[in-house]
Amino acid sequence: MSSSGKQPPGNDDCGCPVPAMNSNHEKTINLALQGGGAHGAFTWGVMDRLIEDGRLSIEGLCGTSAGAMNAVVYAYGNMIGGADGARQALYDFWKTISDTARLMSPLQQAPWEAWTGTWNMDTSFSFNMFELMTRAFSPYQFNPMNMNPLRDILEKAVDFKVLNRCQETKLFISTTKVRTGKVRIFTTDEITLDVVMASACLPQMFQAVKINGDHYWDGGYMGNPAIFPLFYHTDTRDVVIIHINPMDREELPTDASDITDRLNEITFNASLLKELRSIAFITKLIEEGWLKDEYKGRLKHMLMHSIRADRILCDLKVSSKFNSDWGFLTDLFNRGRSTAEAWLTENYDAIGTQSTVDLKKEFFDIGSEHAG
Repeated sequence: MSSSGKQPPGNDDCGCPVPAMNSNHEKTINLALQGGGAHGAFTWGVMDRLIEDGRLSIEGLCGTSAGAMNAVVYAYGNMIGGADGARQALYDFWKTISDTARLMSPLQQAPWEAWTGTWNMDTSFSFNMFELMTRAFSPYQFNPMNMNPLRDILEKAVDFKVLNRCQETKLFISTTKVRTGKVRIFTTDEITLDVVMASACLPQMFQAVKINGDHYWDGGYMGNPAIFPLFYHTDTRDVVIIHINPMDREELPTDASDITDRLNEITFNASLLKELRSIAFITKLIEEGWLKDEYKGRLKHMLMHSIRADRILCDLKVSSKFNSDWGFLTDLFNRGRSTAEAWLTENYDAIGTQSTVDLKKEFFDIGSEHAG
């Protein structure tokens, strides 16, 4: 339901699901979902359109932070209600986030700030005060009770004991182990509410999450998301990465906030780029016949696809990741749907046969003497 109490007029307008076009799955894919706060609503839109299309079956999902939340909400909704159940679960989850934030979050745009026509919160008094507080104090000081409304929302959205028995979707959730600095992947039967909250635990904002004696922070530091579990533990070769953090920015950042924002994007893309470099190397070995016959069957020839956010989200700064206004979330949702629609039109036929992204060309800048 919309905030006015009326049924939304359609999926393209405000995110309320309508029945999927068909359920005749023709091809199978894996999805890799980046994290990025409220920008996860863009991923929600992409997923909604892919599900609605009905021709794709999702075998595996790897996700971090907001990507982890989208993954578990989708898997649970699909498990209990099929495609339409998954779409409804995602809609309900994001709507509840917005409704709760409107009542409880200190991070709000003032009316005059909203009149500027931007979803960014750089000029928001509440956001700037919050940033100053997180720089001066730790979450153990300003939030000693470790309160997090998002935890309650997720607990109501997903029955994790039921999810642990999910056979329809393989889940791989990334976290960062504080003690060792290594990535820790939790699989479907291990995933709990604590695991997903750990995957989204920014240490400047939340206390580390303790799981089985170890403490964890946001998975984005070491895997945003970690793709390698899809390599080893799924059958399909196709991996579709849904990006949230732009890879490319045309303009050089010159003021303090823009420099900080770009560093944030680079940091949370770094682990993904390293994995893509490894996948590109393995693909080269396979395609150019560098492997001995006895080793050829040991490496999977991955088919990589990429739904990029560089252009569609280029107007948004990092501060907007804290904006949970329903108008903003549905704007992101619609951007995601339109991006997915264009991607399907251009790339659907290639799924299962070839990659639609040139990893070396798109993600690496290597001198000719090293391009090999």
